[in-house]
Amino acid sequence: MPGPAAARTPVPGAGTPAAPAPGTGAPGEQAENWGRVASLPLPYRVGAALALAVVGVVTCVHLGMVFLHVAPSNTLTKQHGEAIEEWIYPEFEQNWKLFAPNPLQQNIAVEVRAQVRTPDGSTRTTGWYSLSAQDGRAIDGNLVPSHTQQNELRRAWDFFTATHDNDNRPVGLRGALSEQYIRRIVVLRLGRDDAAGSGGVVERVQIRSRTTNVQPPKWSAEKVPDSPVYRQLAWWSVPASEADGSVR
Repeated sequence: MPGPAAARTPVPGAGTPAAPAPGTGAPGEQAENWGRVASLPLPYRVGAALALAVVGVVTCVHLGMVFLHVAPSNTLTKQHGEAIEEWIYPEFEQNWKLFAPNPLQQNIAVEVRAQVRTPDGSTRTTGWYSLSAQDGRAIDGNLVPSHTQQNELRRAWDFFTATHDNDNRPVGLRGALSEQYIRRIVVLRLGRDDAAGSGGVVERVQIRSRTTNVQPPKWSAEKVPDSPVYRQLAWWSVPASEADGSVR
């Protein structure tokens, strides 16, 4: 028969509850978390449930719209194409330029100048503001640049060029929308830079792009022009509702 000491020696794994798997939490802990939610007053529980439901529905709708936008033409896209485009454009447009066989090999900078009415009633024209350079400076050295700094201006210009011909005439139904979108962006940027000055009002804006080719590496025999190419738009009047930069 085993002695008293042997009788007190615990058998490995016997009588000791197993540790919960990492990340799963013990049943008691899960019950405690649910208990905390359940202990909230009824209005808060209803509000939390409604908020979660709204987030879930919006997420599902957005994923569905993006899927239909990039999917091949089908019955749904033919019947509801207008609704899908209104949801996607301009903020959520998708493209495959990064994965194209011949990716973009140009640097495109968007610049703007403004015609300002001064407090004494006269007008003056500002110099060109390089909005792309401003975004570049904001991104440079920033470990977590915002989506706006990286993509807002670039996507707005892509949207404009996709809906206009080489003579800057709108093609299709989204041409006016693309003009309004980029005009509002540049007016907001001019407002941040106080381009109008004290008491001044931005009455008109003119936008242009400055395109320069990315030069090939030194070991390449390829030759590309290094002089910039400009695409300059006509002057656009700024509605009074947008002149103060408050319209988003």
